[in-house]
Amino acid sequence: MSNAIKIAPSLLAADPLCYGSEVQSVEYAGADLHHVDVMDGHFVPNLSFGLPIVRALKKLANIPLDVHIMVSNPDAVALDYVEAGADYLVFPIESSIHPHRLIHAIKAKGAKAGVAVNPGTSLTVIEPILEDLDLVNVMSVNPGFGGQSFIPSAVDRVARLKRMIESCGSDALIEVDGGVNAQTAKPLKDAGVDVLVAGTYVYGARDRKSAIASLR
Repeated sequence: MSNAIKIAPSLLAADPLCYGSEVQSVEYAGADLHHVDVMDGHFVPNLSFGLPIVRALKKLANIPLDVHIMVSNPDAVALDYVEAGADYLVFPIESSIHPHRLIHAIKAKGAKAGVAVNPGTSLTVIEPILEDLDLVNVMSVNPGFGGQSFIPSAVDRVARLKRMIESCGSDALIEVDGGVNAQTAKPLKDAGVDVLVAGTYVYGARDRKSAIASLR
């Protein structure tokens, strides 16, 4: 990826009866990634996509799939999602038993490996694995539902993570997920974000091309 801000519309906000045309629409509008939220009803209080959707999207998509598995057993299922077509596989640091091993297993399968860090989790938890990561998803809402309000402390967390990444020489991209819109995007960009996940703001827009452009 280049240094330009990348936009990853979240499929969770798309019309569930029209996923095919919805993903084509945001690609036409300039999206860089498709963000796919997998929810298991255990780690988060909601159910969403599974392997069949990821497999179907992979056949249709012309841009990479950024698959975020919000599950209680990422060590057991992450590689299934890589095999289904995830280009980025992002798992929650809070529920992984062996994150270092999982990161390298994901990479060995040919995908980029990322972790998501919830708002109540210290960034220091990921310091031992930061050099191994391709992406860190700083959650700016508590995971489980789309359309939530942005938690402002995420901006400072992005800035601190940026310093951590530079300090250890990691190449990890910083992604922010939750409540992203044109207003919240600006301070995040100033803090050093690389990838913005936006669901409602993009899929809910009448003019999706303009919505994506405004985030950049």
